[in-house]
Amino acid sequence: MKIFRNALHRRHDARLEMYRGRLVPCHETPARLDHVLAELARRPVGSLHDPAPDDAALDAALAAIHAPRYLDFLAGAWDEWVALDPANADLDILPAVWPVRGFRADVLPESFAARIGLFSFDAGSPVMAGTWAAAREGAACARSAALAVSGGERAAFALTRPPGHHAGPDFFGGYCFLNNAALAAQTLRDHGAARVAVLDVDYHHGNGTQTIFYGRDDVLTVSLHGDPRTEYPFFLGHADERGEGAGLGANLNLPLPRGTSVATWFEALEAGLAAVAAHRAEALVVALGVDTFEGDPISGFHLRADDYLRLGERLARAGLPVVLTMEGGYAVAEVGGNVVNVLEGLVASLPRP
Repeated sequence: MKIFRNALHRRHDARLEMYRGRLVPCHETPARLDHVLAELARRPVGSLHDPAPDDAALDAALAAIHAPRYLDFLAGAWDEWVALDPANADLDILPAVWPVRGFRADVLPESFAARIGLFSFDAGSPVMAGTWAAAREGAACARSAALAVSGGERAAFALTRPPGHHAGPDFFGGYCFLNNAALAAQTLRDHGAARVAVLDVDYHHGNGTQTIFYGRDDVLTVSLHGDPRTEYPFFLGHADERGEGAGLGANLNLPLPRGTSVATWFEALEAGLAAVAAHRAEALVVALGVDTFEGDPISGFHLRADDYLRLGERLARAGLPVVLTMEGGYAVAEVGGNVVNVLEGLVASLPRP
Protein backbone atom coordinates (compact mmCIF):
# COMPACT_ATOMS: atom_id res chain seq x y z
CA MET A 1 0.00 0.00 0.00
CA LYS A 2 1.18 3.49 -0.83
CA ILE A 3 0.40 6.13 1.80
CA PHE A 4 0.48 9.77 0.71
CA ARG A 5 1.01 12.04 3.72
CA ASN A 6 0.24 15.71 3.97
CA ALA A 7 3.43 17.37 5.21
CA LEU A 8 1.64 20.73 5.38
CA HIS A 9 -1.29 19.64 7.55
CA ARG A 10 -0.04 21.52 10.64
CA ARG A 11 -0.51 24.82 8.82
CA HIS A 12 -4.22 24.35 9.55
CA ASP A 13 -4.27 24.56 13.36
CA ALA A 14 -7.38 26.51 14.24
CA ARG A 15 -7.89 28.10 17.63
CA LEU A 16 -11.63 27.98 18.38
CA GLU A 17 -14.87 26.73 16.84
CA MET A 18 -18.47 27.65 17.64
CA TYR A 19 -20.11 24.65 19.30
CA ARG A 20 -23.53 24.77 20.93
CA GLY A 21 -23.36 28.51 21.48
CA ARG A 22 -19.83 28.60 22.88
CA LEU A 23 -16.38 29.13 21.45
CA VAL A 24 -14.48 25.95 22.32
CA PRO A 25 -11.10 24.46 21.31
CA CYS A 26 -11.33 22.75 17.93
CA HIS A 27 -11.97 19.02 17.93
CA GLU A 28 -10.13 18.69 14.59
CA THR A 29 -6.45 19.09 15.53
CA PRO A 30 -3.02 18.30 14.06
CA ALA A 31 -2.56 15.62 16.71
CA ARG A 32 -5.06 13.43 14.85
CA LEU A 33 -2.71 12.89 11.93
CA ASP A 34 0.38 12.83 14.14
CA HIS A 35 -1.03 9.86 16.05
CA VAL A 36 -1.57 7.97 12.78
CA LEU A 37 2.01 8.65 11.69
CA ALA A 38 3.31 7.50 15.08
CA GLU A 39 1.30 4.27 14.84
CA LEU A 40 2.55 3.70 11.29
CA ALA A 41 6.12 4.03 12.58
CA ARG A 42 5.32 1.34 15.13
CA ARG A 43 3.33 -0.88 12.73
CA PRO A 44 4.34 -0.15 9.13
CA VAL A 45 1.66 -1.31 6.70
CA GLY A 46 2.81 0.57 3.64
CA SER A 47 5.33 2.96 2.19
CA LEU A 48 5.08 6.70 2.92
CA HIS A 49 5.17 9.15 0.00
CA ASP A 50 4.77 12.84 -0.70
CA PRO A 51 2.11 13.77 -3.26
CA ALA A 52 3.07 14.58 -6.83
CA PRO A 53 4.01 18.28 -7.21
CA ASP A 54 1.88 18.99 -10.28
CA ASP A 55 0.11 22.30 -9.66
CA ALA A 56 -1.56 22.64 -13.05
CA ALA A 57 -3.00 19.12 -12.98
CA LEU A 58 -4.20 19.57 -9.40
CA ASP A 59 -5.87 22.87 -10.26
CA ALA A 60 -7.70 21.19 -13.12
CA ALA A 61 -8.75 18.29 -10.91
CA LEU A 62 -10.10 20.66 -8.24
CA ALA A 63 -12.02 22.65 -10.87
CA ALA A 64 -13.74 19.43 -11.95
CA ILE A 65 -15.50 19.10 -8.58
CA HIS A 66 -15.50 22.63 -7.06
CA ALA A 67 -16.85 25.91 -8.45
CA PRO A 68 -14.16 28.35 -9.64
CA ARG A 69 -15.46 31.25 -7.55
CA TYR A 70 -15.35 29.06 -4.45
CA LEU A 71 -11.76 27.98 -5.09
CA ASP A 72 -10.75 31.58 -5.78
CA PHE A 73 -12.32 32.71 -2.53
CA LEU A 74 -10.66 30.02 -0.42
CA ALA A 75 -7.25 30.66 -1.98
CA GLY A 76 -7.36 34.37 -1.13
CA ALA A 77 -9.56 34.45 1.98
CA TRP A 78 -6.81 34.86 4.55
CA ASP A 79 -5.00 37.66 2.73
CA GLU A 80 -8.28 39.47 2.23
CA TRP A 81 -9.19 39.02 5.91
CA VAL A 82 -5.91 40.52 7.10
CA ALA A 83 -6.12 43.35 4.55
CA LEU A 84 -9.42 44.39 6.12
CA ASP A 85 -7.68 44.97 9.46
CA PRO A 86 -4.10 43.93 10.34
CA ALA A 87 -5.35 42.96 13.81
CA ASN A 88 -7.28 40.14 12.13
CA ALA A 89 -4.00 38.26 11.81
CA ASP A 90 -4.52 37.19 15.43
CA LEU A 91 -8.01 35.84 14.75
CA ASP A 92 -9.34 32.88 12.80
CA ILE A 93 -12.18 33.49 10.35
CA LEU A 94 -15.66 32.28 11.31
CA PRO A 95 -18.83 33.13 9.36
CA ALA A 96 -21.73 34.91 11.02
CA VAL A 97 -24.36 35.34 8.29
CA TRP A 98 -25.76 32.89 5.72
CA PRO A 99 -28.08 33.06 2.67
CA VAL A 100 -30.97 30.87 3.80
CA ARG A 101 -34.10 29.88 1.82
CA GLY A 102 -35.36 32.67 -0.39
CA PHE A 103 -32.05 34.57 -0.35
CA ARG A 104 -29.99 34.89 -3.52
CA ALA A 105 -26.68 33.09 -3.94
CA ASP A 106 -26.02 33.83 -7.61
CA VAL A 107 -24.71 37.38 -7.04
CA LEU A 108 -21.28 37.37 -5.44
CA PRO A 109 -21.29 39.99 -2.65
CA GLU A 110 -18.46 42.49 -2.28
CA SER A 111 -18.57 42.19 1.51
CA PHE A 112 -16.09 39.67 2.90
CA ALA A 113 -18.47 38.80 5.75
CA ALA A 114 -21.19 38.00 3.21
CA ARG A 115 -18.91 35.89 1.04
CA ILE A 116 -17.54 33.80 3.93
CA GLY A 117 -21.16 33.06 4.81
CA LEU A 118 -22.12 32.35 1.21
CA PHE A 119 -19.44 29.66 0.95
CA SER A 120 -19.97 27.98 4.34
CA PHE A 121 -22.72 26.13 6.16
CA ASP A 122 -21.59 26.24 9.81
CA ALA A 123 -19.62 28.29 12.31
CA GLY A 124 -17.48 25.38 13.40
CA SER A 125 -14.90 25.34 10.61
CA PRO A 126 -12.39 28.15 11.16
CA VAL A 127 -10.25 29.42 8.31
CA MET A 128 -6.74 30.56 9.17
CA ALA A 129 -3.50 31.52 7.49
CA GLY A 130 -2.51 27.98 6.53
CA THR A 131 -5.92 26.50 5.75
CA TRP A 132 -5.66 26.78 1.97
CA ALA A 133 -2.13 25.36 1.82
CA ALA A 134 -3.03 22.43 4.08
CA ALA A 135 -6.29 21.64 2.28
CA ARG A 136 -4.70 21.92 -1.16
CA GLU A 137 -1.83 19.62 -0.19
CA GLY A 138 -4.40 17.19 1.15
CA ALA A 139 -6.17 17.26 -2.20
CA ALA A 140 -2.82 16.52 -3.83
CA CYS A 141 -2.51 13.47 -1.56
CA ALA A 142 -5.96 12.25 -2.63
CA ARG A 143 -5.17 12.76 -6.30
CA SER A 144 -1.82 10.98 -5.97
CA ALA A 145 -3.46 8.04 -4.18
CA ALA A 146 -6.02 7.75 -6.98
CA LEU A 147 -3.30 7.94 -9.63
CA ALA A 148 -1.39 5.16 -7.85
CA VAL A 149 -4.45 2.92 -7.94
CA SER A 150 -5.15 3.84 -11.56
CA GLY A 151 -1.56 2.81 -12.27
CA GLY A 152 -1.99 -0.65 -10.80
CA GLU A 153 -1.72 -0.40 -7.01
CA ARG A 154 -4.38 -2.43 -5.22
CA ALA A 155 -4.72 0.15 -2.43
CA ALA A 156 -3.53 3.64 -1.55
CA PHE A 157 -4.29 5.98 1.35
CA ALA A 158 -4.47 9.77 1.48
CA LEU A 159 -3.30 10.48 5.02
CA THR A 160 -4.34 14.06 5.39
CA ARG A 161 -6.19 16.72 7.28
CA PRO A 162 -8.26 18.82 7.26
CA PRO A 163 -10.81 16.19 6.17
CA GLY A 164 -12.98 16.63 3.11
CA HIS A 165 -16.29 14.78 2.83
CA HIS A 166 -18.49 17.68 4.05
CA ALA A 167 -17.09 20.09 1.42
CA GLY A 168 -19.43 20.52 -1.53
CA PRO A 169 -19.10 22.12 -4.95
CA ASP A 170 -19.12 25.62 -3.47
CA PHE A 171 -19.28 25.30 0.31
CA PHE A 172 -17.20 24.28 3.30
CA GLY A 173 -18.18 23.07 6.76
CA GLY A 174 -17.68 20.19 9.16
CA TYR A 175 -13.94 20.96 9.25
CA CYS A 176 -13.80 20.27 5.48
CA PHE A 177 -12.71 22.64 2.69
CA LEU A 178 -11.80 20.51 -0.35
CA ASN A 179 -13.48 17.16 -0.94
CA ASN A 180 -10.68 14.59 -1.07
CA ALA A 181 -12.95 11.57 -1.60
CA ALA A 182 -14.74 13.24 -4.51
CA LEU A 183 -11.42 14.31 -6.00
CA ALA A 184 -10.14 10.74 -5.78
CA ALA A 185 -13.31 9.41 -7.43
CA GLN A 186 -13.13 11.94 -10.25
CA THR A 187 -9.44 11.18 -10.77
CA LEU A 188 -10.21 7.46 -11.05
CA ARG A 189 -12.88 8.26 -13.62
CA ASP A 190 -10.54 10.52 -15.58
CA HIS A 191 -7.91 7.78 -15.72
CA GLY A 192 -9.95 4.90 -17.03
CA ALA A 193 -12.48 3.64 -14.48
CA ALA A 194 -15.90 3.73 -16.18
CA ARG A 195 -17.78 3.39 -12.88
CA VAL A 196 -16.60 4.30 -9.39
CA ALA A 197 -18.19 3.99 -5.96
CA VAL A 198 -17.59 6.16 -2.90
CA LEU A 199 -18.31 4.42 0.40
CA ASP A 200 -18.41 6.80 3.37
CA VAL A 201 -18.05 5.13 6.77
CA ASP A 202 -17.62 8.28 8.84
CA TYR A 203 -20.16 8.80 11.66
CA HIS A 204 -21.42 11.93 9.91
CA HIS A 205 -23.12 11.93 6.53
CA GLY A 206 -20.90 12.77 3.55
CA ASN A 207 -23.15 15.62 2.46
CA GLY A 208 -20.53 17.30 0.28
CA THR A 209 -19.75 14.14 -1.68
CA GLN A 210 -23.45 13.43 -2.17
CA THR A 211 -24.03 16.95 -3.48
CA ILE A 212 -21.13 16.81 -5.94
CA PHE A 213 -22.29 13.58 -7.59
CA TYR A 214 -26.06 13.74 -7.00
CA GLY A 215 -26.96 14.15 -10.68
CA ARG A 216 -24.50 11.56 -12.04
CA ASP A 217 -24.74 7.82 -12.56
CA ASP A 218 -21.05 7.08 -13.11
CA VAL A 219 -20.16 7.62 -9.43
CA LEU A 220 -22.24 5.80 -6.83
CA THR A 221 -22.25 7.47 -3.42
CA VAL A 222 -23.01 5.35 -0.33
CA SER A 223 -22.96 6.70 3.22
CA LEU A 224 -23.43 4.93 6.58
CA HIS A 225 -23.99 7.57 9.25
CA GLY A 226 -25.88 8.88 12.23
CA ASP A 227 -29.52 9.73 11.54
CA PRO A 228 -29.66 13.35 10.32
CA ARG A 229 -32.81 13.96 12.35
CA THR A 230 -30.51 14.11 15.38
CA GLU A 231 -26.93 14.12 14.05
CA TYR A 232 -24.74 16.64 12.19
CA PRO A 233 -24.92 17.80 9.41
CA PHE A 234 -28.70 17.44 9.93
CA PHE A 235 -30.04 18.63 6.57
CA LEU A 236 -28.93 15.81 4.26
CA GLY A 237 -28.47 12.09 4.65
CA HIS A 238 -32.02 10.74 4.71
CA ALA A 239 -32.80 7.38 3.14
CA ASP A 240 -35.13 8.88 0.52
CA GLU A 241 -32.29 10.87 -1.12
CA ARG A 242 -31.58 8.63 -4.09
CA GLY A 243 -30.07 11.03 -6.63
CA GLU A 244 -31.72 13.09 -9.36
CA GLY A 245 -31.86 13.15 -13.15
CA ALA A 246 -29.25 10.83 -14.57
CA GLY A 247 -28.09 10.11 -11.02
CA LEU A 248 -31.42 8.76 -9.77
CA GLY A 249 -30.62 5.52 -7.97
CA ALA A 250 -26.90 6.30 -7.68
CA ASN A 251 -27.05 7.63 -4.12
CA LEU A 252 -27.65 5.39 -1.12
CA ASN A 253 -27.97 6.70 2.42
CA LEU A 254 -28.04 4.28 5.35
CA PRO A 255 -28.87 6.44 8.38
CA LEU A 256 -28.59 4.73 11.76
CA PRO A 257 -29.75 5.90 15.19
CA ARG A 258 -27.33 7.03 17.86
CA GLY A 259 -26.37 4.01 19.92
CA THR A 260 -26.50 1.58 16.98
CA SER A 261 -24.82 -1.72 17.83
CA VAL A 262 -21.70 -3.00 16.10
CA ALA A 263 -23.69 -5.88 14.61
CA THR A 264 -26.25 -3.54 13.07
CA TRP A 265 -23.52 -1.24 11.77
CA PHE A 266 -21.84 -4.14 9.95
CA GLU A 267 -25.21 -5.18 8.53
CA ALA A 268 -25.50 -1.69 7.04
CA LEU A 269 -21.96 -2.00 5.70
CA GLU A 270 -22.99 -5.20 3.91
CA ALA A 271 -25.94 -3.37 2.36
CA GLY A 272 -23.62 -0.61 1.19
CA LEU A 273 -21.14 -3.03 -0.33
CA ALA A 274 -23.96 -4.90 -2.05
CA ALA A 275 -24.92 -1.61 -3.70
CA VAL A 276 -21.30 -1.12 -4.77
CA ALA A 277 -21.31 -4.56 -6.39
CA ALA A 278 -24.63 -3.90 -8.10
CA HIS A 279 -23.24 -0.65 -9.50
CA ARG A 280 -20.49 -2.71 -11.18
CA ALA A 281 -17.89 -0.32 -9.83
CA GLU A 282 -14.38 -0.77 -11.15
CA ALA A 283 -12.77 1.07 -8.23
CA LEU A 284 -13.76 2.01 -4.69
CA VAL A 285 -13.09 5.18 -2.70
CA VAL A 286 -13.52 4.85 1.06
CA ALA A 287 -14.08 8.03 3.06
CA LEU A 288 -12.54 6.65 6.23
CA GLY A 289 -13.83 8.23 9.40
CA VAL A 290 -13.08 6.48 12.69
CA ASP A 291 -15.45 8.65 14.72
CA THR A 292 -17.65 5.53 14.84
CA PHE A 293 -15.38 4.53 17.74
CA GLU A 294 -17.11 3.98 21.08
CA GLY A 295 -14.99 6.63 22.79
CA ASP A 296 -15.47 9.42 20.25
CA PRO A 297 -16.55 12.63 22.04
CA ILE A 298 -18.94 13.95 19.35
CA SER A 299 -20.41 10.74 17.95
CA GLY A 300 -22.65 7.88 19.02
CA PHE A 301 -21.70 4.46 17.62
CA HIS A 302 -19.85 1.71 19.47
CA LEU A 303 -17.12 0.23 17.30
CA ARG A 304 -14.03 -0.97 19.15
CA ALA A 305 -10.43 -1.21 18.02
CA ASP A 306 -10.71 -4.79 16.71
CA ASP A 307 -13.78 -3.85 14.67
CA TYR A 308 -11.57 -1.66 12.48
CA LEU A 309 -9.43 -4.68 11.59
CA ARG A 310 -12.65 -6.39 10.55
CA LEU A 311 -13.65 -3.35 8.50
CA GLY A 312 -10.36 -3.44 6.60
CA GLU A 313 -10.73 -7.15 5.93
CA ARG A 314 -14.25 -6.65 4.59
CA LEU A 315 -13.17 -3.83 2.29
CA ALA A 316 -10.49 -6.09 0.83
CA ARG A 317 -13.06 -8.81 0.15
CA ALA A 318 -15.01 -6.37 -2.04
CA GLY A 319 -12.37 -7.27 -4.62
CA LEU A 320 -11.86 -3.74 -5.93
CA PRO A 321 -8.83 -1.48 -6.08
CA VAL A 322 -9.36 0.99 -3.27
CA VAL A 323 -8.40 4.55 -2.40
CA LEU A 324 -8.92 5.62 1.21
CA THR A 325 -9.15 9.23 2.36
CA MET A 326 -8.83 10.18 6.01
CA GLU A 327 -11.93 11.83 7.40
CA GLY A 328 -13.14 12.20 11.01
CA GLY A 329 -12.20 10.70 14.36
CA TYR A 330 -11.92 12.83 17.50
CA ALA A 331 -10.93 10.42 20.25
CA VAL A 332 -7.50 11.73 19.36
CA ALA A 333 -5.28 9.31 21.27
CA GLU A 334 -7.06 6.32 19.70
CA VAL A 335 -7.25 7.62 16.12
CA GLY A 336 -3.84 6.25 15.16
CA GLY A 337 -4.53 2.71 16.32
CA ASN A 338 -7.99 2.63 14.76
CA VAL A 339 -6.87 3.95 11.37
CA VAL A 340 -3.89 1.61 11.19
CA ASN A 341 -6.11 -1.30 12.18
CA VAL A 342 -8.22 -0.63 9.07
CA LEU A 343 -5.12 -0.48 6.89
CA GLU A 344 -3.66 -3.61 8.48
CA GLY A 345 -6.87 -5.57 8.00
CA LEU A 346 -7.10 -4.37 4.41
CA VAL A 347 -3.51 -5.13 3.44
CA ALA A 348 -3.52 -8.53 5.12
CA SER A 349 -6.62 -9.54 3.14
CA LEU A 350 -5.73 -8.17 -0.29
CA PRO A 351 -5.04 -10.82 -2.95
CA ARG A 352 -1.34 -11.40 -3.50
CA PRO A 353 0.03 -10.51 -6.96
